[in-house]
Amino acid sequence: MAIAEKVWLAFVRGDFAEAVFTTMRAVEIAVREAAGFPVGEHGVPMIRRAFHKDTGPLRDPGQEEAEREALIHLFAGEVGSYKNPHSHRNVAMEDAGEVIEIVTLASHLPRIVDARRPAPQERQTDES
Repeated sequence: MAIAEKVWLAFVRGDFAEAVFTTMRAVEIAVREAAGFPVGEHGVPMIRRAFHKDTGPLRDPGQEEAEREALIHLFAGEVGSYKNPHSHRNVAMEDAGEVIEIVTLASHLPRIVDARRPAPQERQTDES
């Protein structure tokens, strides 16, 4: 299910904070599942492990090192900036345009995750 579908009802209700939190939680879950991490893993540290430039299961070893590092920062920045605050306190979100921009940016991240998701046989080989 696309992120936009998950957040649409919260958005039309005007619950913008919930829309942003739901968006970023979906990104976090997609990363955790694709990386093969247990349910207890979460947050920026988990994101950094998943995309670690040398050992992350979602890294692309064919990319330049600087690009691998930039992707870590992109994902960690999104989760740290938009999910974490909503996880720990009430954050006022009143600008529908800003929420649309956040959801739009975040909606691209699962595409990146899916492109880097290890094939089932690769995961079995890594875990053996």
